[in-house]
Amino acid sequence: MTETSGAATAADWRAWQESWDRQQEWYLPDREERFRVMLDMVEALVGPAPRVLDLACGTGSITDRLLKRFPEAVSTGVDLDPALLAIAEGTFAGDERVTFVTADLKDPQWTAALPYSSYDAVLTATALHWLHSGPLAALYGQLAPLVREGGVFMNADHMPSEDTPRINAAERAHRHAAMDRAKAAGALDWRAWWELAAADPVLAEPTARRFALYGEHADGDTPSAEWHARTLREKGFAEARPVWCSPSDSLVLGLR
Repeated sequence: MTETSGAATAADWRAWQESWDRQQEWYLPDREERFRVMLDMVEALVGPAPRVLDLACGTGSITDRLLKRFPEAVSTGVDLDPALLAIAEGTFAGDERVTFVTADLKDPQWTAALPYSSYDAVLTATALHWLHSGPLAALYGQLAPLVREGGVFMNADHMPSEDTPRINAAERAHRHAAMDRAKAAGALDWRAWWELAAADPVLAEPTARRFALYGEHADGDTPSAEWHARTLREKGFAEARPVWCSPSDSLVLGLR
């Protein structure tokens, strides 16, 4: 992912997106499985040509898989991270099915920037743990009116249960041992990936802005899947429950 021409090519952007995916898989070895189930439920509940809001879209990982599986879908990606949005916009440049919006999900007026007033599906993964439970509950209240009647919201994220501390500790130790082995074999972790981005001539400036906005790491909450389902129902979804889980993560679906 070196820059030689002064402007990143499409291949460069795709390489950055794929590199992001590999880095995320270091933390989440079952990441593709959650995406498969997410898109299965999109197809089951709203069909194969959905209008989708890719919430906290990052590099567009969900949008990438959405369009490969459902070529007639359209996607709006929304995020605040300038570096990840640069990769997303570069990757999908020229694709009329995709629109990106820069917006802060903590801003009460963020939905005003969206190109559509409603969506068949709102999808997000490994992102909303950046929010504390209070702002997250408020966000869920904003999302309910955005999802059309019969549409879906899905959030895949860290959702550990506080009721099982020994199981949690054993799972974490096992997962981190595998991560250590992968890192010893050359896998990039989060910090190493961002160091590469900061050193790239094209991404250096948006990466600097990204860290000025966010700092190093999230300071949000990781409430349980039960909390997410209950809060979605309280905020206007007719039904909500987990539709997939791993030992540490869950995919919670809310149906309008």
